Order: sequence, then C-alpha cells, then structure tokens
Amino acid sequence: MDVLNSKQQISSYIINSQEEEIKRIALELHEGVGQNLYSILTGLQFIEAGAKEPEMKNYVLEMSQLIEKTIQEIRLLSVELHPPTLTTLGLLPAMKSYIKLYTSTFGILVDLESSGKEKWISEKNRITVFRVCQEALANIAKYADTSNAKINFIWSESELIISIDDFGKGFQPDETDSNHPSSGLAAMKERMLLTGGQCHISSKIGEGTSIVLSLPLVSRE
Repeated sequence: MDVLNSKQQISSYIINSQEEEIKRIALELHEGVGQNLYSILTGLQFIEAGAKEPEMKNYVLEMSQLIEKTIQEIRLLSVELHPPTLTTLGLLPAMKSYIKLYTSTFGILVDLESSGKEKWISEKNRITVFRVCQEALANIAKYADTSNAKINFIWSESELIISIDDFGKGFQPDETDSNHPSSGLAAMKERMLLTGGQCHISSKIGEGTSIVLSLPLVSRE
C-alpha cells in the first residue's frame, strides 16, 4: 500500500509540474510571442499604407495577412494548451470553449449537454478532467472516422459523471498497438485515479466508443 501511495504521489507531482509548465508556455505564447507579432503587424500595416509601388504594397499586404494568420494560430494553440476559462469560469465553460475550437479544427460536431446543478471542483481536478476529455476527443478525431460525438455532464451532490460517445467505427479495447486508440487509455485512467475517480471504456466494431468518467465531488469549505 505504501509503494502504491508513493507511486501515486510521484505521478501526481510529475503531472502537476507538467501542467504548471504548460500554463507558463500558454501564457508566454499569448502575452509574449502573440503581442510581439501584433506589434510587427501594426508596423507592416503602417508601411503598407505609405507604400507607393503596387508590387511593394501587395508584398507587404501578403506579409501582413501571414502575420495575422500566425497570430490566430498562436491564440488557438494557447487556448488548447491551457484555456483561460478553465481557471476563471470552471470546467463546463472551458469544455464549451474548447469544443468550438475542436469543431472548427476537425469538423466534428460535438453535442454537449449538462444536467443537474454544476458544483465546485478544485483547479487540480478541473485540469485533470479537462485533459482526459481532451485526450478522448483527440482519439475521436484520429481514429473514430465520424462527424459527430456527444458529451454528457451529469451532476449530483457527491459525483460528476461525464460520458463521451462517438458513433464511429469502434475498436477492440484489448489491442496494444501504439498507433491504436487504446494506447492512451492507461494515461487517462491513471489521471482519473489520482483524483479518486475512474475511467471506463467500452467499444464495439462498427458501433462506436463510449468513455465514462466519474469524479467524486467534495463540498467547498
């Protein structure tokens, strides 16, 4: 039991350290790199306005458009790494925000429903559950070959249940190929175990995959 607790403590420390670093990188991308690129864009727009030669004007315009596209990509990457709403507004708003990004990126429509009264979740557990949902959605985009998915949040006084269902081609859960969707399940299960929760998966060829997460809820003191 002591060995198991030690392993869980080490895993928790590693994951928390990774999340802090991810948060730092996301902030630097948004506040540092993003702001620098915006300053460059402003300068290019100033040059474009004063350019006389049509070729030069068109060239600067193309560079401005490329910088604008890069700024947008950095903003999207920053949100994907660590959504600001996850810290400020909570898990459900962060998932809604991420799903918009996910749909625009992969073209997969995700129906998100929530029943019951939303409860407070610690930031550590918010991040954990968000990452597991993020991984589940990534697997759907990579392997499911579907255009639709559904996420359902069910809140009770003592527990949050999240079901993530796709309607894709499914797979054999006992497969161990590193390029198989089951390859990331161990990490998802371990993350949930560190919260005191669980992660269950079921899948059938031709019928799709279902992932069910359970998270114990503790009253906020």
